[in-house]
Amino acid sequence: MRRFGEPVISGQKYTVRPGVYVILPRQGRLLLTKQDGEVQLPGGGIDQGESPLQALHREVFEETGWRIADPLKVGVYQRFCYMPDYDLWAKKVCHIYIARPILKLGAPTELGHEAVWIDKALAEIVLANSGDRAFVASL
Repeated sequence: MRRFGEPVISGQKYTVRPGVYVILPRQGRLLLTKQDGEVQLPGGGIDQGESPLQALHREVFEETGWRIADPLKVGVYQRFCYMPDYDLWAKKVCHIYIARPILKLGAPTELGHEAVWIDKALAEIVLANSGDRAFVASL
């Protein structure tokens, strides 16, 4: 599996953290989420007892306020990082989807998130992590 981001720290114990993330194109722009100044693909961790698609729909709604349709998995990558919100060293297994944003229901419900529309070419530059940038550039 392809790896992006920081190198693995020798001797560091990592917890596997599967997650789902989505590319949401519309008319040359992408629906993204902005959190603490970072632009990200909407998505996040898969909760216990949740299917990847359930997690995808939940995360997109929480972070953007939108509903999506026709999610299609386009790939997977891994990255190793520290997650300060969880005080956790994680091996994030990032499952990437593409889908259609179909209905805005309101503002994001997850604190600190802002839904933003960004031109695809600019998104390839401003997305916070290199794995997300690579998948957006490949489409």
